[in-house]
Amino acid sequence: MQLLPWALALYGVASMVCFTVYALDKSAARAGRWRISESTLLMLGLCCGWPGGIVAQRWLRHKSVKASFQMRFWITVALNLAGLGALAYWLVARA
Repeated sequence: MQLLPWALALYGVASMVCFTVYALDKSAARAGRWRISESTLLMLGLCCGWPGGIVAQRWLRHKSVKASFQMRFWITVALNLAGLGALAYWLVARA
């Protein structure tokens, strides 16, 4: 099993979902409606959606200034990449 095609597909789909959820939260914030929790946004990023989260933060200007969120967001990115690295190492060592 090659990791790259699976990883690209997983990160692509998760990123689209994450971007969409950020957009929904931004829309809700502007309209004064019920918001999506920060923990949900962070969990989506942790579950391989962080590239979409980064794009949403830049394009939509959403959650890009709040320092406490940014710190937790980048921790989830680091954890996700560490997990991906560990999986890749395990697959290579097993081969």
